[in-house]
Amino acid sequence: MPITIIVLGVILLLVLMIVFKVNGFIALVFVSAVVGIAEGMTPLNVMASIQKGIGSTLGGLAMILGFGAMLGRLVSDTGAAQRVATTLIAAFGKERLQWALVVTGLIVGLAMFYEVGFVLLLPLVFTIVAAAGLPLLYVGVPMVAALSVTHCFLPPHPGPTAIATIFGANLGTTLLYGMIITIPTVIIAGPVFSKFLKSFEKSPPEGLYNPKIFTEEEMPGFGISIFAAVIPVVLMAIAAVFELTTPKENALRQFFEFIGNPAVALFIAVVIAVLTLGLRNGRKMEEVMDMCGESIAAIAMIIFIIAGGGAFKQVLVDSGVGNYIADMMKGSSLSPLLMCWTVAAMLRVALGSATVAAITTAGIVTPIIAATHADPALMVLAVGSGSVIASHVNDPGFWLFKGYFNLSVVETLKTWTVMETLISILGLAGVLALNAVIH
Repeated sequence: MPITIIVLGVILLLVLMIVFKVNGFIALVFVSAVVGIAEGMTPLNVMASIQKGIGSTLGGLAMILGFGAMLGRLVSDTGAAQRVATTLIAAFGKERLQWALVVTGLIVGLAMFYEVGFVLLLPLVFTIVAAAGLPLLYVGVPMVAALSVTHCFLPPHPGPTAIATIFGANLGTTLLYGMIITIPTVIIAGPVFSKFLKSFEKSPPEGLYNPKIFTEEEMPGFGISIFAAVIPVVLMAIAAVFELTTPKENALRQFFEFIGNPAVALFIAVVIAVLTLGLRNGRKMEEVMDMCGESIAAIAMIIFIIAGGGAFKQVLVDSGVGNYIADMMKGSSLSPLLMCWTVAAMLRVALGSATVAAITTAGIVTPIIAATHADPALMVLAVGSGSVIASHVNDPGFWLFKGYFNLSVVETLKTWTVMETLISILGLAGVLALNAVIH
């Protein structure tokens, strides 16, 4: 019966979001309450469980998401992202433009949310297409693939970071494993896949809003631009290496564990970005702080949806469903990694939102980690892989891609949907291969 209640709860979530277009946070909190009461909890206990779930989830995430949003906005609004893109494109040359855009997408994608990176970099793609006379999808898809891969595999993005928090996975280890999977995935889903899209000859849509294109004088230097964007990832990766290779009492390891803590690493990056990128060309501190403030407003709903996922997870734990699932899994031969991927993939197809699919999956499968001793970092990546499969008409990203690349719905299904499915399947293959090597 407990499993039946969860299934009915997920169906209710799908109906609320797909049929009635209810906001993700409202739907998750409501379904959490319904499932909790159906599982035998009292209304007061359900309320306490929801509050605990929201608090424990955001307690570890609020600073990470906040500082991450600020860094992304500073990199974007000061011209640093444009500097990174134009410099790499000039260095790689016309013959290797695709690889320049892959690297640009990975670097810019690490510092900002997918939609922000997409809207920011597409005008540059349009400029390159016009100047080099190359097909739009041939140039654009490698960059979009890179942005999408960083979005689902790599902390400090909200999806992977939230799942890692729920699973109790080390963020540095998750980042390290994620980078190993990212490289082959982005090469196949980007430059290789785009070679099959030559029949989709499209021009950039007319009259599409373009964000500001910075002049040479307005942009900061390449070195400081790239440094500000990637410093948190570098610090987290160094901390992960020290954790894997040195004893716990080692003073150097303790130092890097502190500055490599995601919240601390992002705070350091924000301070560097404010001082080196923000306060340039006569900008006042007040103007720079306005950028930071506006960035938080932009991610408020993402934060609340993640919190709703935390509430759902906590209700499942406090109602005893977690123990029930754990007992079931003890005798199961199905790989927990494959199970995570499958649940996330099903929810993604039904819900559209990769973040909601991932967070809901995390709540459902958390007990499996303790029951099977699965690697939490690999579980994060399995859920992330499943959460991007088969994007279609219920995903805002589908329409974003369709509009900017001037495609019909059928053409978008043949390009964007296939690319996202490739990323998902390659991600799963990478997770299973890593699991075989590590364990």
